[in-house]
Amino acid sequence: MANTGHQTNEEIRDKEVRLISETGEQLGIMSSQEALRMAEEQNLDLVKISPNAVPPVCKLMDYGKYRFEQTKREKEARKNQRVVEIKEIRMSPSIDVNDFNVKLRNAQKFLSEGNRCKVTVRFRGREMAHTNIGQDLLLKFAESCGETAVMDKSPKLEGRHMSIFLSPKSAKDAKK
Repeated sequence: MANTGHQTNEEIRDKEVRLISETGEQLGIMSSQEALRMAEEQNLDLVKISPNAVPPVCKLMDYGKYRFEQTKREKEARKNQRVVEIKEIRMSPSIDVNDFNVKLRNAQKFLSEGNRCKVTVRFRGREMAHTNIGQDLLLKFAESCGETAVMDKSPKLEGRHMSIFLSPKSAKDAKK
């Protein structure tokens, strides 16, 4: 078996160990040779579960079955895990109505898939003098996504870009 962090059977070199049976009852403190002999009689493995205790705690168990169940649980946890991506939508302050609606539909699609969305307005040249137009545009965008999304942060200007973050509404947010 691959090394998984637990010492088993002959690897346990401690003089005395506290032994726990397969059902979980304490069998007391005994020498590691005696504990190993008991494990072999019951066709089980002796596994050190708490190496830092004094004396170390060992348990009688079917180690192969234990490892199988542990990997099965880890695989199940990975399967239920979902990575949330951040999708970005870029606009300019002089965006037209139809272009705005296309960007809005894309954002709603991203949010319905469970992804976060970063909406950015890029200012070029003299547009920097009118950042309020970009702010109004972002607030209008967030308001239009109001049924499916929540605005995480208010519009923030960073250099020549102003952006907001939208997160999909969770089930409890939708009820409010």
